[in-house]
Amino acid sequence: GISGSGAAHVAVEFVVQMAVGLAVGVVGGRLLLVFMRRVPLPGGGLYPLRTLASAFLLYGAATVAHGSGFLAVFIAGITVGDARAPFKREIERFHDALSSLGEIVAFIALGLTVDLGTEARTDVWVPGVVIALALMVLIRPLLVGLSLAPVRLRRNERAFILFAGLKGAVPILLAGYLLTAHVPAARRLYGIVVVVVLFSVVVQGGLVGTFARLVHLPMEVVPPEPWALGVRLRDRPSGVYRLQVGEDAPVAGHTVAELPGLPEGAWITLLVRDGRLLAVRGSTRLEPGDDVTVLAAADDGEQLSAAFGQDGG
Repeated sequence: GISGSGAAHVAVEFVVQMAVGLAVGVVGGRLLLVFMRRVPLPGGGLYPLRTLASAFLLYGAATVAHGSGFLAVFIAGITVGDARAPFKREIERFHDALSSLGEIVAFIALGLTVDLGTEARTDVWVPGVVIALALMVLIRPLLVGLSLAPVRLRRNERAFILFAGLKGAVPILLAGYLLTAHVPAARRLYGIVVVVVLFSVVVQGGLVGTFARLVHLPMEVVPPEPWALGVRLRDRPSGVYRLQVGEDAPVAGHTVAELPGLPEGAWITLLVRDGRLLAVRGSTRLEPGDDVTVLAAADDGEQLSAAFGQDGG
């Protein structure tokens, strides 16, 4: 067992890593955002590479400072992801592709390192299934439920979030450290993690649709939208709002010529319905779910959000 002093040392080390990682992520993310906005690069293809290099730099800085590099990069990504920056769409696409590639590589590594003989042992698959069930019905609902306590959600939405917690590439990568660190019984522990991951992805993931129907949560298949429409601007735009018409929005059911609650001078420039671009005329009637782009004054965000039934603009 672990002695009291050993447990205290582990707890202190954990707190220090989380605190340092959080600090590096917040500060580094804000500095990166300033860097992205104020330092231009000669080509658009270099902007995603700059964020990738910055992620490596933040990871290394947090690690050298005895913090969590993973947390630092995660927090910095959230900071940058919520802000406007040059070539933002290209940066998002690049890192989305890298994320998908990383998952593919992780699962290929899983397939190459799994020993079916080890997985068939009862001291591997039985603990794996027990841990996976505990995570699904007890641990995740408890911890996620506590974090969601202040969030206003309907009962069925809350139940769905508590249930649909998939685990995949990250546990596999972390378990791989057991094999490289020569931990006693590393192969057995790695096999248990594999069982947990497979159970989560196959069983829990396969029941997501069924559980959504049980709690009467509507789900729909979103078709791919390979075509994009956009313009390039030299300066950062202001007064451009992308909004979606809410179910109970004041503008829902009204034509463009008679929209109530819009600021003076506001103009709808683009209207997308069911993945199709529609011509905007005075007789065009807005429907719930429509995505619109509105040109207005820079301080009209709150009024537009109220008109379209949203919390923020």
